[in-house]
Amino acid sequence: MSTQVLLTPYHKNLDLKNRVVMAPMTRSRATNDGNIPTEDLHVPYYKQRASAGLIITEGSQVSKQAVGYVSTAGIHTKEQVDGWKKVTKEVHDKGGKIFIQLWHVGRMSHPDFHNGNLPVAPSALNPNAQSYTPEGFKDTVTPKAMSIDEIKQTVDDFKNAAKNAVEAGFDGVEIHSSNGYLFHQFFNGTSNHRTDEYGGTIENRTRFFFEVLEAIKEVIPQEKIGARFNPSLDGMFGITMDEETIPTFEYIIKKLNDYNLAYIHLSEPFTEVSDIPYAVQNIAEHFRPLYNGTLMINAGFDQESGNKVIEEGNADLVAYGKLYISNPDLVERFANGYELADWDDDTFYSGGKEGYLDYPTYNQQPEHA
Repeated sequence: MSTQVLLTPYHKNLDLKNRVVMAPMTRSRATNDGNIPTEDLHVPYYKQRASAGLIITEGSQVSKQAVGYVSTAGIHTKEQVDGWKKVTKEVHDKGGKIFIQLWHVGRMSHPDFHNGNLPVAPSALNPNAQSYTPEGFKDTVTPKAMSIDEIKQTVDDFKNAAKNAVEAGFDGVEIHSSNGYLFHQFFNGTSNHRTDEYGGTIENRTRFFFEVLEAIKEVIPQEKIGARFNPSLDGMFGITMDEETIPTFEYIIKKLNDYNLAYIHLSEPFTEVSDIPYAVQNIAEHFRPLYNGTLMINAGFDQESGNKVIEEGNADLVAYGKLYISNPDLVERFANGYELADWDDDTFYSGGKEGYLDYPTYNQQPEHA
């Protein structure tokens, strides 16, 4: 078992001890007025999982305007930076590496987060989804279309967040350009009806992403920047695929060959897309030939399929989400062939230690202690 490719080091730009990545996951544990990561929850949570080759944090909003889920830890205030410093120190002390995911939810937010003001988006189109507010899930509303000045300000917000991430001690940043959030809203023709330089053509709809990438490069080396995409997302988070969806992501990923990024992070389809003629069902297999850099794949992988996708040459790294919730020692379980623990969906976003810090390692379980 020790020779499995998932557990071999990976050195291109990242210098990882293995290829098992902890995927970014919203857990809603920053239950304080400042959305600050805490010493009693976030620090031990990430420390427990430091045997991963790389940890990618939960999405961390780059501004007050960027928030759209309750109790998510931000990266735009001094107090938040100070909180994250404690996280990165403990992960590094345990020999781990950690990136922070930079996040703006755009129209997936709700006026409850903005003193009654509308969330922003590329166009004034309601995603007809739900936002997780302090009062529970609420229906989204029609957002405010962003002005050019607001777009430029958001570029600056991402740059400032990346600068804060460096100060907080992160090994790098991941741009959350996926899952129906702000960048994805610009990419998608059904959510972006702009007629200016940020809408219409594929080049225009991707312009905002590349402006942010160029801005972040000014404060952190590009080999410490990753970006996440979900090309065949459909019917979730307000996104509907169209004929230009896959060509848009092909354009983005080919253009990213001009950069020297840490990685691109792709998700396999979240839903069944075999009945959509212009969807791609096998994302890693489709996009691997288009990208020369490090490719990370995510969504639904287990140990066997994770090893297989790397062995077949379709990915370099595999990110695990729910398995990392219930198995803080996932790498050790993979290495030793230990049984994996199940997760409890009811505590994903419940706040507090339950379902967050109380999943034992294999050796901490009474029958194995």
